[in-house]
Amino acid sequence: MSSTTPAGSTMERTGARTDDAAALIGGARERIDALDDRIIGLIQERLAVSAVIQEARITSGGRRVNLNREMAVVSHYSDALGRQGAALALTLLELSRGRL
Repeated sequence: MSSTTPAGSTMERTGARTDDAAALIGGARERIDALDDRIIGLIQERLAVSAVIQEARITSGGRRVNLNREMAVVSHYSDALGRQGAALALTLLELSRGRL
């Protein structure tokens, strides 16, 4: 391939310098996009389940948030993913709490 590529070409979009690498990157990005869509769907499902739990807890006279459970969730994510996992867990918990 020549050193000049048309604007918007696969190689330009991927940053790759060969057609093979550009194809690999393009395919991998499509897979990441599909995974991101699944992750977003799972997060939305988690939020819905959390809302059911919160409603049941509040209706029964309990508190909206169970801090012991939240710490267990943070620990689980941290054990699996390290420090960034803990940050991810905290973000998920914040989303799951809804409006306080």
